[in-house]
Amino acid sequence: MTPIFPLVTPISTHEMESYFDRLWPICRSISGNGLRSSFRILQELMPLELIEYTTGMEVFDWTIPNEWNITDAYIITPEGEKICDFKKCNLHIVNYSIPFEGEVEWEELRSRFFTIENQPDAIPYITSYYKETWGFCIDYNTLQRLPKTGKYKVVIQSELAPGSITVGHCVLPGNTQEEIVLSTYLCHPSMANNELSGPLCMAYLYQQLAAVENRKYTYRFIMAPETIGVIAYLSEYGQHMKAHTKAGYVMTCCGDDAPFVFKQSKHENGAVERATQHFFQHANLPFSVIPFAVGGSDERQYCSPGFNLPMGSITRSMYHRYSQYHTSLDNKDFISFDAMKDSVQAYLSCCLVLENNPKPLCLVPFGEPRMGKRNLLPSSIEPNDKRRQDIDRMFHLISWSDGQHDLIEIAEKRKESILYYLPILKKLIDEKLLSI
Repeated sequence: MTPIFPLVTPISTHEMESYFDRLWPICRSISGNGLRSSFRILQELMPLELIEYTTGMEVFDWTIPNEWNITDAYIITPEGEKICDFKKCNLHIVNYSIPFEGEVEWEELRSRFFTIENQPDAIPYITSYYKETWGFCIDYNTLQRLPKTGKYKVVIQSELAPGSITVGHCVLPGNTQEEIVLSTYLCHPSMANNELSGPLCMAYLYQQLAAVENRKYTYRFIMAPETIGVIAYLSEYGQHMKAHTKAGYVMTCCGDDAPFVFKQSKHENGAVERATQHFFQHANLPFSVIPFAVGGSDERQYCSPGFNLPMGSITRSMYHRYSQYHTSLDNKDFISFDAMKDSVQAYLSCCLVLENNPKPLCLVPFGEPRMGKRNLLPSSIEPNDKRRQDIDRMFHLISWSDGQHDLIEIAEKRKESILYYLPILKKLIDEKLLSI
């Protein structure tokens, strides 16, 4: 038996790749038409309801900024060469650049270029959401060969105007009001691991969890522009989430085949930590665990002092830890759709560990129950009989079913996965020896 939960329904990596290919060329930001068109594509996979938070709205210590849209941007060199062509790579423009058209001398233009000298083929990803300016991102090799004299023609066809930022969410009801929160961001332009892996894995995880019968927990899915989108969402739903969240995950950087990394919440030994670490310890998958730290994604907002939600994160190649991060090198070649499918299965397994972690109670607590009359023991068994292990597990489970220990604790006492105990638990409940 492999200690990992199987997928509930098949996942087509071919279909996943086709959605990636549709989303890849769209220029996303924290607001605008590119963001909304990306949401419309993802709504084909999950029933996201879209919320608009309007420009000027106060959300805690922040204010919703103007909406940004762009249609084109490029530079013509003094020699007539077109460079930094937005339509070829949308990372070329500093995200949220104000409109501009005119001729610029090299000295001024050089100060508006962003590059990475030690990655000479990479175009960096730069933003300026809250300071009105403009700029271009360029690979160092191209920058080095540009003429250092003469006038450059600069064109940025963008618009900053009152509008809104868009957040998507949906709720998958369970048998209780306790919630497991799954959050990801949708706001970066063309990057693979650091952008599209999160929303795509979330969409396919939604489909898996929607197919789970008799769910215990309610699942809240949030897809938002990073930082400002989640802060806006928390301004509306944060108190509800504070009262109802059992556990949660920020889904990001889960697209390549690097070993898994689990980042804990500030609770350190809460339900999300115990379930996630239990799964990975028994799943025969390479993984590491790191404590909560503010460098990262929207766990900063969920775990802020006013909320302190039990939100962890499972990643593969983690933000800041791979050289392609926030560059044009974080592209389709860097990720694997089979790995993304495995990431969905890992997230699903962690959710199902949470789902299947009751505190069982023995209904025949005085002395050892007589198993033979219930046909739960063979009439005889040899010491090396393969059935011996499950029999030992059965008695172990009964012995610790005092209503005080959950299934993770009980399984961990034998250094085993709860997956070995779930069929035994069901059998003992059917025989009215245990209740949950």
